[in-house]
Amino acid sequence: MGQRKILIITNRVPYPLKDGGNIAMNAMIDGYHRSGWQVYLLAMNTSRHHVKSEQLDKLYGHLHAFEAFSYDNDLKWMDIAKNFILSSQPEHAKRFYSTEFKEKIKDALAIFKPDVVQVESVFLTTYLGAIKKYSHAVTVLRMHNIEYQIWQGLARRTKNYFKKLYLNSLAVRVRNYERAAWKQYDMLLPITEKDAYLVQRLEQVEDIVVAPFSINMDDIKPPTGNERWVGYHLGAMDWLPNQQGVKWFISKAWPLIHRALPKFEFYFAGRKMPAEFSKMADDGLYCMNEVEDADEFISDKKILIVPVLSGGGIRVKILEAMAAGKIIITTSTGIKGIEAKPEEHYLRAHHPEDFLKAIKWCLENKQAADAMAKNAQSLVTEKYEHRKVIQRVTDAIEDRLAMRE
Repeated sequence: MGQRKILIITNRVPYPLKDGGNIAMNAMIDGYHRSGWQVYLLAMNTSRHHVKSEQLDKLYGHLHAFEAFSYDNDLKWMDIAKNFILSSQPEHAKRFYSTEFKEKIKDALAIFKPDVVQVESVFLTTYLGAIKKYSHAVTVLRMHNIEYQIWQGLARRTKNYFKKLYLNSLAVRVRNYERAAWKQYDMLLPITEKDAYLVQRLEQVEDIVVAPFSINMDDIKPPTGNERWVGYHLGAMDWLPNQQGVKWFISKAWPLIHRALPKFEFYFAGRKMPAEFSKMADDGLYCMNEVEDADEFISDKKILIVPVLSGGGIRVKILEAMAAGKIIITTSTGIKGIEAKPEEHYLRAHHPEDFLKAIKWCLENKQAADAMAKNAQSLVTEKYEHRKVIQRVTDAIEDRLAMRE
């Protein structure tokens, strides 16, 4: 058996490593490479997450090949309206389809001749027909979320009638598209056990291997010892669940917290911060917009607050914070996919009063809170260590390849 070859196709360049999606994709790419596989990364360089050419030149030089395809995927309201009225497919699938990109995939298949093709978004399934036509590779779908659940959650929490109507329609179309897609791949790599269970309950699939986001503990910077007992949130702010959660926390929970704990501070930052959030800054409440160095931003802050109310998948920032010895306060949705127990590894909060109670407990019981953070750190080492996760994935793929040889 020679060196295995994998073509990984992504709907954006996994850079900068400042949000969960990019970090999760990069972890898989790096994992295959460290396992001795030849990796060819073919990425859409989209207008919404565009990476400049001078930055591209510095990326992924250690891989067998890296190619970025410039593509305009800006939201166009006329296209959204047409899709809503005329199409049964979700607008996302159409937004990421390009005949030129399909030709790039065909060329990569012909030149590289991969053993495995891994797709990093269900909305790239529109290219699966071409992949199967021009290659005999094992096809793998990396599932970062159950996508339709995100839109269902947003629809439930939207009060505007017309927006709710659109989001409910979109959720149905995403669900139908997604369920059909699952059955077309040789293997699915969901990011949580719950996601795997749901897929198996809804559809008959070939192979399914849970591959959670993994942490390379060597990359985690240990606490400096100069942490302040303040709260922070860090996440991509062009992702609607992050926007919704932070807005809810600031409008509902923060006034209660600030009245009871006037010296407590909360800092929030993230890529593509909407302008309205900067206006929310107040006494003890700091909007930091996009930070240049995430490690530096979190280094002196002790308590990660993740008030996410909808969405699926796994919170990469929570796992990273656990690995770094931070205290976590989040919702059931926020901790989803992480095998953590409330009060043993994190503090669970759903209502404004819950967040106040959790923060107050941390400030009044610092030794116990620190012990809880250390428990969480041990959990990450045991369950989410990078080498263990990627070994499980490559072993499963090898078994699948052996069936064909």
